[in-house]
Amino acid sequence: MCKVLENRSQQDEERMDQLTNQLKEARLLAEDADGKSDEVSRKLAFVEDELEVAEDRVKSGDSKIMELEEELKVVGNSLKSLEVSEEKLANALVVLSSTAEDEEIEVRISANQRVEEYKRQIKTLTVKLKEAEARAEFAEKSVKKLQKEVDRLEDLLFSDKEKYKAITDDLDQTFAELTGY
Repeated sequence: MCKVLENRSQQDEERMDQLTNQLKEARLLAEDADGKSDEVSRKLAFVEDELEVAEDRVKSGDSKIMELEEELKVVGNSLKSLEVSEEKLANALVVLSSTAEDEEIEVRISANQRVEEYKRQIKTLTVKLKEAEARAEFAEKSVKKLQKEVDRLEDLLFSDKEKYKAITDDLDQTFAELTGY
């Protein structure tokens, strides 16, 4: 009977040692998982901040594109208006040519001056139109680039959330195993 109790006592001690070792390992795993969880949380916060900044930049780019498109419309309308005025002026020159020669010379000089002025304005507006188109194209490229960055950050955020969930699940499972003994 004494020998049975000794064997039993020895088995209980071995079992306690084994459980103590398992508890130590579980604590180490839990501490490691906590560290990883904290790191993933920090990365997640960083990625969310980057995503917010990128989304703000996209909104800013969109508003800039809208402004440039509006400016482009205004410049285009001004150009059309000047072309119509130039045509009317050319027609007026034809009508005025039937008047007296002196008046004709004065009118032609004045009309030619106005035509030249309109041509200068058309050139200026054409240059502005091209510049506005270039700015609009650049803004569109910037928005596309920013959208790609937003997509990349969203993918990274999703990946980090999945990692965080996996670590949390692993930690919960380890804790459940420990409390099951």
